[in-house]
Amino acid sequence: MISADHIHKVYPTRQGDRIVLNDISFTLERGEKLGILGRNGAGKSTLIRLVSGAEQPTSGEITRTMSVSWPLAFGGAFQNTLTGLDNVRFISRIYNQDYRQNTDFVSEFTELGIYLREPLRSYSQGMRARLAFAISMIIEFDCYLIDEISAVGDAKFHEKCAVELFQKRGDRAMLIISHDTEYVRHHCGKFAVLNEGQLVFYPDFDQAIEAHNRNLHLQA
Repeated sequence: MISADHIHKVYPTRQGDRIVLNDISFTLERGEKLGILGRNGAGKSTLIRLVSGAEQPTSGEITRTMSVSWPLAFGGAFQNTLTGLDNVRFISRIYNQDYRQNTDFVSEFTELGIYLREPLRSYSQGMRARLAFAISMIIEFDCYLIDEISAVGDAKFHEKCAVELFQKRGDRAMLIISHDTEYVRHHCGKFAVLNEGQLVFYPDFDQAIEAHNRNLHLQA
């Protein structure tokens, strides 16, 4: 289970403190798939980084009793001076994985070809996302954090991602944020909308998307 208890996240700015998340609480059980909708800048990526442990909340506590992935399509932990293959080797050693087997999978999945032997600093954002997703799949987690993976790559890549996540790992918990509302509708069973620092849950997708669209209209 993942439990977020009265989470606050504040970023200091020159104009004063900016409250991104304001007293957010929720739980995510094993096997549950939670989709969070929200406009740009609402704090969705911040929330997913807090759940992953990449950042810490200003106050409140996040408890994890199951293993949690880093945000898929997030390459912040990679070493830019190392090649893609070196990063695969590095992650494999941390998790006591077979580097050679993992290399074969990553090479086939990403289709990066010769770029796997190039430093990450030469990668485009899409290439980094492909590598991050593939490396996430070589490590088995109880919960996967999915941050706009549907925005990366072509239809073939999306299909490969869907097979790895929702077919081979359909029994895992997932926290999904995406601007692709149909992606959220199709893959999630729980729905929430993040707006003005508040996370509100809805009993079904139709009510969630109605609230999300209303927030977009008010912003406009």
